[in-house]
Formats: sequence, C-alpha cells, structure tokens
Amino acid sequence: MTLGNCTRRAFTSAILTTPLAASFAQAEQPGGKPVSILDFGARADGSTINTKAIQSAIDRLATQGGGTVVVPPGLFLSGALFLKPKVHLHLDKGAVLRCTTDMAHFPPRRTRIEGHFEENFTPALINASECDGLKISGEGTLDGAGRPIWDLFWKLHDAAPDPANFPNLGLPRARLALIENSRNVTVEGVTFKDSQFWNLHLYKCQDVLVRGARFEVPDDYKQAPSTDGVDVDSCQRVTIDGCYFSVTDDCVAAKGSKGPHAMEDKDSPPVEHLRIVNCHFRRGHHALACGSEATIVRDVVMENCRVTGDIVLVRLKLRPDTPQRYENILIRDMELDNPGGMVISVEPWSQYKNLGGAEPPKSIVRNVTLSGVKGRFGAFGVVKPNPGQTAISDILFRDIDLQLAQDRLAVSGATNLRFENVIVNGRPVSA
Repeated sequence: MTLGNCTRRAFTSAILTTPLAASFAQAEQPGGKPVSILDFGARADGSTINTKAIQSAIDRLATQGGGTVVVPPGLFLSGALFLKPKVHLHLDKGAVLRCTTDMAHFPPRRTRIEGHFEENFTPALINASECDGLKISGEGTLDGAGRPIWDLFWKLHDAAPDPANFPNLGLPRARLALIENSRNVTVEGVTFKDSQFWNLHLYKCQDVLVRGARFEVPDDYKQAPSTDGVDVDSCQRVTIDGCYFSVTDDCVAAKGSKGPHAMEDKDSPPVEHLRIVNCHFRRGHHALACGSEATIVRDVVMENCRVTGDIVLVRLKLRPDTPQRYENILIRDMELDNPGGMVISVEPWSQYKNLGGAEPPKSIVRNVTLSGVKGRFGAFGVVKPNPGQTAISDILFRDIDLQLAQDRLAVSGATNLRFENVIVNGRPVSA
C-alpha cells in the first residue's frame, strides 16, 4: 500500500517543525585541565612516533577525572590512540596529528567495519568507545598520510585475479577517527585529510554534532579508495552542519548491516534522524549515500547545501542480498553547479553480494522528496528496483528548476511518482 497525500503532508510538516539535532549540542566547553602533549615528551619533528607520549597524556587525564589533551602547532606522527571517558582532544591551529605509515603502530584488533565486526583489522588513528560528552575540536588537522597506502592498495588490486572483487579489507588501512557507543558527541572545526580509509566513522552513537569540519583528498589523486567523509553507522540523531567535502568516495554515508539476515542483526540498529545542513560538496561519489551496507534508514533531511562537484546528489543503493527499508527522506533547498553529476540514483548495487543460499529478500523505498533543487547539473537520474524484490513508492519532485545535460528521469517499477512545479531546461515536466 502506498502512502497517501495526507500521510506525506504529515511527514513533511513534522520534518519542518522538528528541531535539528544541533539543538541538543550547543556543546559546552569540555571541563577539566588542558594538557599539552609536549609535556609528555611528544616531539613535532615529523619523524618521532609519538603514540606513547600522547597516550600517556590521555591516560593521565583519565585517572584525574578528565580534561583536554591539546596538540599544539607542529607535525606529530602517531599510531593508534585510544581516548577515555571525559578526555577530550583539541588540535590548535597549525597542529597536524599524522598517521605513521608503519602499520606496526596500528596493531590489529576487533573493530566494526563494513557492516560487521572484523576480529583482526586496523584500528583508527583516534579511537573512542563509551565516551559520552566527547569533544574533538580545533582548527588543526588529522592527517592520514594516505598516498603511499592508496598506491599500495591499487597495486594489489590491479594484480588480483579478480580486481572487481578485490576486498577493501585486503590491506591494513587506518581510519582517521572511530567513535562508537557514545552520546552527546561534538566534532568541530577539525580538518580530516588524506585518510587511508574512512575519515570519520560513527558507530552506535546518539546525539552527535559534526560542525565546521573539512574532509579532503588531494585534487591530483584521481581515486583514493574508500575515503568516505562521514559514515553514520547504526546511529540516531546525528547532525552534520557547515562541513566541506572534497573526497573520492561517499561524502556522507548512512550504513548498517548487510546480508539476507541483516534485519536480525542486533548490533546494527536503524539509522534515524540524520540531518545534513549548510554543507558544500565539492568532490565525491555521492553527497548522500544509503549503503553500501544499510538495512533501515529513516527520517533523513539534507537541506541548504551546495554541490559543485560531479557527484550524485542522493544515492539509494539497493543490495539484492539484503532486506532494506529507506523511508522518509527529504532533500530540499539545494544549489547545484556542475556540468556533470546526477540528481538521484535509486537502483541495484550488487558489488560483493552474497545470498549464502537464502531466498532473495524484499526491500522498500518510500516517501522520498526532492524540493527546491535549483541550478545546473549533468543528469536527472534513475529510479528502478531490484526486479521482484523492491517496492518503490511515493517519490515526489517539487519546485525543481534545473538546467540538465540529460533531462530525462529513467523510471521503472515505481508507484505514485509525482512532479509538482518541475522545470527542466526552461520547460515544465510532468511525471
């Protein structure tokens, strides 16, 4: 059964009047004594591995009831660091905390990655678990030193017998930050640069504000693998506000579990109440992607953003091996300015699929609205199901005014798809 107009109006009204998650997080300055990593023997010479010194600062503050570890201006190399409850991290302007590329300083451990737990995989540079109230702040930089790792990844990829299925986890690579099982988290002002893998991975967190952060890959590197900006994995009430994305994978990805039994995965609750506001998407595969691992994603608003890259504005990946429910997604007041790109992609995505002998599962996509989208872009896009598996309904395009190189929206297998005041290349368009 499809959603009627009354249901849609109720959803839109609720979205318009529901405050963003930022309302919870006019985050207070973290309490406790600030300490410089210099006081624990860290050296900004670009060659000393400072893991032990920085971890000593974290551990000392943890025993004293909390505080803020400060990275002053300079280039500090480090391996994996583990924040503790009530211990915050601040990077001064001019501070660079850089991953060493000697992966011996990232000893493998059990970690959440790609929709499951890997028993022995690389931790992040910054790891935080059960750190309620955590704040990572400042105008400094977390630097993944990714280029040699990316080069090695592609060398191994190209030499593999089946490069198309070369696993992302086939090479130790560090994320820049993994924050998990934490509430009332703020990440503000920090630049995430040249990450070896995902930049900021949030897992099973609630009430998170990511504000004024930057996620960057060098323009001269064509495809740095898996350099997602923010991965919102099984989280609720996350706001991404005023951030800049120039990466070579998903800018913001809503993630969960995968496989035919994904809905039974107690470790992967739904992604709910995600807000993406006032952001600039300069480079990436997708501004917003649901997948590559995702089960339930609902109540998503992306608004007042600018897209200047050859990017898919919104991509809903339909895995043939995973039951999925994408619903109540609102994209509004977007400014597009690129001769390439695609407005919307709702279609099958089958990389790494594995039914494991199970019957193909059923999925639902419903109540998706694009409103107030203006500017110039490449293609309108595509809406189509996994045949026999996906029920797509209640897709609304409203108040659209675009100049498009490819003006047709390719649609199949969708019900109640509507256009209201849609202008493409100066001409009104109907469904």
